[in-house]
Amino acid sequence: QVEFVESGGGLVRPGGSLRLTCAASGFTLEDEAIGWFRQAPGKEREGVSCIISEDNAYYASSVEGRFTISRDNTKNTVTLQMNSLRPEDAATYYCARRRSSCGNWYYTRGAGFGSWGQGTQVTVSS
Repeated sequence: QVEFVESGGGLVRPGGSLRLTCAASGFTLEDEAIGWFRQAPGKEREGVSCIISEDNAYYASSVEGRFTISRDNTKNTVTLQMNSLRPEDAATYYCARRRSSCGNWYYTRGAGFGSWGQGTQVTVSS
């Protein structure tokens, strides 16, 4: 089965941190752009971040400076370090892949990405 498995979500207070992990199952991450997306109840899915390499990583303006995406191709994982969390960051977070480039990842809201996992829920509340 070819998919991602996301983990690391949970309940955190505003200002807190979480580290999400996206583990690939059934394929390797090499030559893949990996995106993190999120969806809150009643809202459209939105792009959070996308990475091709450590030097080619992109962020939504709402998370830039607070979130950091990284990848470890040897472990077949991508992580999203989330700091200074806000209530508006609460959502289910998903990762997905796209061949070679991030493309128009943010504006397409992940269209063209595949191998979506089940997601991991992040709750930010005091």
